[in-house]
Amino acid sequence: MSAEQLSFQAEVSRLLEIVAHSLYSNRDVFLRELVSNASDACDKLRYLALTDPSLAGDTPYAVTITPDKAQRTLTVADTGIGMTREELVENLGTIARSGTAAFLSQVEQQVAEGKASGTSLIGQFGVGFYSAFMVADRVEVRSRKAGAEAGWSWSSDGKGSFTVAEAEDAPARGTVITLHLKDDATEYLEPARIREIVRTHSDHIALPIRLVEGDKDEQINAASALWTRPKSEVTEEQYKEFYHHVGRAFDDPWLTLHNKAEGMLEYSSLLFIPSTRPFDLFHPERQVQLKLYVRRVFVTDSCRELLPSWLRFVRGVVDSEDLPLNVSREMLQTNPVLRRIRQALVKRILAELGRKASDAPEEYATFWENFGAVLKEGLYEDADQRDTLLGLARFRSTAADGLVSLKEYVERMRPGQEAIYTIQGEDVDQLARSPQIEGFRAKGVEVLLLTDPIDEFWTSTVGRHDGKPFRSVTRGGADLAKIEAPEGTAKPAAEGRKPIDGLLTMFRLALGEAVKDVRASERLTDSPVCLVADDGDLDMHLERMLRAARQIDSASRRILEVNPDHPLIQGLAARASEPGRSEEVGEVAHLLLDQARILEGEPPADPAAFSRRLAGALQRHLAA
Repeated sequence: MSAEQLSFQAEVSRLLEIVAHSLYSNRDVFLRELVSNASDACDKLRYLALTDPSLAGDTPYAVTITPDKAQRTLTVADTGIGMTREELVENLGTIARSGTAAFLSQVEQQVAEGKASGTSLIGQFGVGFYSAFMVADRVEVRSRKAGAEAGWSWSSDGKGSFTVAEAEDAPARGTVITLHLKDDATEYLEPARIREIVRTHSDHIALPIRLVEGDKDEQINAASALWTRPKSEVTEEQYKEFYHHVGRAFDDPWLTLHNKAEGMLEYSSLLFIPSTRPFDLFHPERQVQLKLYVRRVFVTDSCRELLPSWLRFVRGVVDSEDLPLNVSREMLQTNPVLRRIRQALVKRILAELGRKASDAPEEYATFWENFGAVLKEGLYEDADQRDTLLGLARFRSTAADGLVSLKEYVERMRPGQEAIYTIQGEDVDQLARSPQIEGFRAKGVEVLLLTDPIDEFWTSTVGRHDGKPFRSVTRGGADLAKIEAPEGTAKPAAEGRKPIDGLLTMFRLALGEAVKDVRASERLTDSPVCLVADDGDLDMHLERMLRAARQIDSASRRILEVNPDHPLIQGLAARASEPGRSEEVGEVAHLLLDQARILEGEPPADPAAFSRRLAGALQRHLAA
């Protein structure tokens, strides 16, 4: 079959452009990425060979690195599962991941602004093969899928296209990657340099990595699974490099949990919590990325039975002594051993997070900023862990610049306060300026500022904490009158204040079906009006979310609350008592309603009418 030239997916071309034209602080990572890919290929074949030994034959699993100074090439070969033609095209020519285009725009911007290195971003995205183009101006791949007759080659200079052809010289099984090194990358042909990189970055790989120099063939890594070693024999650097391998990450782990369980249930676990947020953390699949081994034999790199999806940011390995080697996906879904391991892992992770929250609150605050939104999914989904998660939860609030716990909130509650007050939205600063919280702030009542979409759901599901119900300040019935104000708080002067009952009636008549009701407000101190939801209606922010997702079609009617002490409202009350003012007051009522909508992040119901009324009000003011 003749060679066929194909174009890279547009996103791959952009990625390679970044690789080719950005500066890198550590180009050594290309070898780590290629060795990690080779190790994964061997792991996958080892598992398949449990049920079909003919796939592996007698060839041992290994990774071989061969420098050739004469040809200026570096070859990384493995005896793993190999690839078919279709897999070569799919794996090396496209990036089949949701959000690729948006991610690459972010990469390009950050690299251009010097805010992040290309390697860290590319590694975060999990496309380490392309790091080969940091040191090579041409890359050739020859591969034969285990059990297949035909072998295939792939080659590219990384400039927009690649060539695929049938290859008679493909290995009997596995993949051979040959890098034609750039002029400034010949250091990677030196055996001593290769040994240094492998021992630094890949010593934990649990199969032999061999360096071939002419007639000399030596193993240059320890080749023992890191999680099987005693903790006292593992250095922080080794933990870090294993995290880079298993998590496909370039950051350092924030927390490392290494444990061996013995007794009725035997397993080893080596778990990591990242220090930065993975790119795909909020992917709709909510995939758990924990590798499962059975007696050091790889089974799957994404075992969702080991952890709940609200702990999907955890990376690492679990190695069971009690599962059968030929465990199937169906068995994984129903196996009681996995359920018990899962319970133990969740308990251990949450206990360690609790210790961190207590012993290192500043570090924990950074963790919460990265992963709190995911952890709060457990409040909605996992009733068994709800109390523990509520203790771990942290929130922005109106009473402090940093994060606060529910325990701290309850301790600061005002006399007469019976609920934990919250407000939901998209921006903390905007929520802190919301008119709905003015009365709460005046009485020293702390309000939690909730900006994660999941907050709308867990607060209603959990209901209460420490006997105190969660209550949104954007609902009617704030009960502020029951709450004792701080000593020395000035009260609005009732003397000289005009009653507004007549004004409220005129507002109701003018606004008609546009609102559910018009009421005097307890919560407003500085703003003239605000909108709130009735007690039985959806919270306003939740309703906007559902409308944006087209889960509901129309908006509910809201209650317009009016501040009886505001000068504008007092002036309108005086004007409303004069004959013939109903039309003018009605126009102002519509303007105030549209103002309240704008403050909620919504457009006026009728922009043309809003503009006309505003112009009319200004004209009357200038004529007065």
